[in-house]
Amino acid sequence: MVTDLFHLQDHVAVVTGASRGIGKGIAIGFAQAGAKVVIGSRSEEDLAMVVDEIEAFGGEAVYVAGSLSERTGMQQLVDTAVSEFGGVSTVVNNVGGSMPSAFMDTTERAFSDALEWNVKTAFDLIQISAPLLAESGNGSVINIASAAGRFPSRGFVAYGTAKAAMIQLTIHASLDLAPRVRVNAIAPGAIKTSALDIVLTNEEIHDAMVSGTPMRRLGEVADITAAALYLASPAASYVTGQVLGVDGGIRSSNFDMGIPDL
Repeated sequence: MVTDLFHLQDHVAVVTGASRGIGKGIAIGFAQAGAKVVIGSRSEEDLAMVVDEIEAFGGEAVYVAGSLSERTGMQQLVDTAVSEFGGVSTVVNNVGGSMPSAFMDTTERAFSDALEWNVKTAFDLIQISAPLLAESGNGSVINIASAAGRFPSRGFVAYGTAKAAMIQLTIHASLDLAPRVRVNAIAPGAIKTSALDIVLTNEEIHDAMVSGTPMRRLGEVADITAAALYLASPAASYVTGQVLGVDGGIRSSNFDMGIPDL
């Protein structure tokens, strides 16, 4: 049956930034589909709760708490996957982010940090895990990019540039690592997570974002989890080098921050 293609039995997945939001949703979804999961972020307390949630339905998961901004943090995640579960077959680069700001208000440090936090971290985890992914027989990389990396909007010069670079990393790595490892990306639009709480608590802003989205709703974490499950599963065994937009149809930001002309 075609539904059998969407399982993750015999998979070991490493998910970064998995203490909340999209990363947490993907980790839980992968475990529900049969994968053993290693999750990482700075917040040990939140990570422990995610592991408890996975174990409550019979899944297997361990966490590694610490900074992922350095390569050593990524190495620890991979080492833990090997020691606890015997290898790695899927990695999800979800850690990242950057606050929007006007072009002239974006500092050199903020721009550099956006590239470091969104792109270098993904490069590190891919490079460290690639030999293990190749050995697994079902190796897959999923990079969580953004619609901001595909479509221009004012205020996203740092974040959008970093996510565009992540998309190019996806495309180039997919060729370098083929045919034994598939590399794809998901480009979410506005997803209802704690990262958007600061704006979604304002009803006027929320309604404006909904009306600016062709699907007339904001995204749910489950929308991204489903896309990640597809890309990691045998159902996507012939898919690599692709960017899957899960964005409600937007082609620019669905929120005008009111940044004036220069």
